[in-house]
Amino acid sequence: MKKRRFKITVLVLAILLVVSILMYLGWGNYEIAPAAIIRTLLGKGTKLENAAILHIRLPRMLVGICVGVALSTAGALLQTITKNELADPGIIGINAGAAVAAVIFISLKTTNYYSALGSLSVYVLPFMAILGASISAFIIYFLSSSKGIKPKRLLLIGLGINAGLNAFITFFTFRGGVGDYNRVLIWTSGSLWGAGWSYAKIIIPFVSILFILVILNYKKLDVMNLSDEHVISLGLDLNKERKKFLGYAVMLSGVATAFAGNIGFIGLICPNIAKRIVGSYHKKFLIASAMISVVIILFADAVSRNLFSPIEIPVGIAVSIFGVPYFIYLMMEEN
Repeated sequence: MKKRRFKITVLVLAILLVVSILMYLGWGNYEIAPAAIIRTLLGKGTKLENAAILHIRLPRMLVGICVGVALSTAGALLQTITKNELADPGIIGINAGAAVAAVIFISLKTTNYYSALGSLSVYVLPFMAILGASISAFIIYFLSSSKGIKPKRLLLIGLGINAGLNAFITFFTFRGGVGDYNRVLIWTSGSLWGAGWSYAKIIIPFVSILFILVILNYKKLDVMNLSDEHVISLGLDLNKERKKFLGYAVMLSGVATAFAGNIGFIGLICPNIAKRIVGSYHKKFLIASAMISVVIILFADAVSRNLFSPIEIPVGIAVSIFGVPYFIYLMMEEN
């Protein structure tokens, strides 16, 4: 019965995924019908269809898919590590660490930065964001690891670090010029604007490899849902596994923040929705969570890109419109 339910859920999510992809690729200032989208993807589109889909919408969509999978998987890992359904890379300070590094870099870069690095300059901001996420996670881990990692302590310290880093971002942003302020504001709000093939070629293999590694460890993650005493009695090195999965979460959330800015709530809501649909076994709910995240982020980005055209609002704002009420619902349910 449970296997059948999981198969039905995956089938429904797959249909929603196909609908989201067709809507994403077809909706815009230049409307493209589903039949024309398929024809273009098969290499038989017109010049205008090729330009709109293959050069603009498709790479942005692929980056969005990877960002959604990365954030939902990172959120699921953090919820397992902390044994708290409210854990999320955007809440405990990992995304904020990436944002701080990016803000400092944007503010302090030299005028000859782009000409000096040439085509490599597109990768420096993502690298800085991943570095910032790693430093933030290390600080959180160091402060919460005295006498062993305590999940509640890790979560509370992460909340405090997140508040401090966001205050620093606000202070540092106001010190910059108008141009830097606008760029930082869009980036910290979460945006897929400007995502092209140069980004897609990096984020696709990176996220794919990490997602596969997480899925292959689903049995250890299932064991970690038990109490610490039960986990240790089963022979699992709890602190070692927590470090490993925290590392996976940092890399996933760091690369997602690097390429799309600070998109909140995906890592919070998607794992929780998936658990309610297919249960708490990681092999099932991680897959369902990833599919849900892709549907949400593609729909949110399509709306933010087209609803107020020619003005484009950050996708993080569109996601938050749905995420905030669900977060409040989870808080009320916890209490």
